[in-house]
Amino acid sequence: MRELAWPTRTAAWILVGFLVLPFLIVIPVSLTDRAYLSMPEHALSLSHYHELIADQDWRAAFGRSCFVAAVTMVLSVTIGSMCALGAWRLPPKAENAIRLFVLLPLIVPGIVQGLAFYRTWVDLRLINTYPGIIIAHTITAMPFVFIAVSAALANVDPRLEMASRSLGAGNRQTLWWVLVPMVLPGILSGALFAFVHSFDELIIVLFITTLGIDTLPKMMWNSIEHDVTPAVACVAVLLGFLTFLLLSMEWLLRSMAERSQATPAERDVGPVQPAHAGRLE
Repeated sequence: MRELAWPTRTAAWILVGFLVLPFLIVIPVSLTDRAYLSMPEHALSLSHYHELIADQDWRAAFGRSCFVAAVTMVLSVTIGSMCALGAWRLPPKAENAIRLFVLLPLIVPGIVQGLAFYRTWVDLRLINTYPGIIIAHTITAMPFVFIAVSAALANVDPRLEMASRSLGAGNRQTLWWVLVPMVLPGILSGALFAFVHSFDELIIVLFITTLGIDTLPKMMWNSIEHDVTPAVACVAVLLGFLTFLLLSMEWLLRSMAERSQATPAERDVGPVQPAHAGRLE
């Protein structure tokens, strides 16, 4: 294993560079003093950021994306968490069947999803409506919540639920006072991924919207298609910093939740791996 350590680290740093370097290039482009996408010629300028903030269309698109992403996050967290908790109580075969059904949106290509939503939403009269976008985003974001909560449930001892019931707790009390606090880190992670997915989604929005409902990704698409300006680079930089801020907040909240669940001994010496309890059939 030691022989594979440095190649693995090297590959990891190459992957990190592949993901981060393009963003580092966009930053100086957003600060260009020219009227088109290019590196700064004479000096750095914030004029394009000022124009972006002053533009009512960009502000409205940002507000729409935040609204759609927030509602999508609440719905996908609620439904995805319930599906994960329900599947956790089922036998392995039934759980695998439900898992496959819930994860289908991750398997189906985005173009196929866009066509399917368009054809269905035409019949349901949901084209170019906020409910249509929110429902579509909820369906495609729910798998992220399901995966995160299922991963958190994998570390939960089923005997804790039995102990709660034996002490007189009902279904609702067991859910809110035992299970939810134990899987809260997974719920927070799923909520973050659901929000980012909805906020950044473009393909489905292009299929099921026409005019009047331009989310931020669609506004960027229209800007690139018709008039490429440094405002697009400014939006990309702001979204990058927003994503970094959300990830930092999620990491901080998840760390606080995990630490609050740990015993004093685990806080001092680290968590102790419990013996695998197995699943009750």
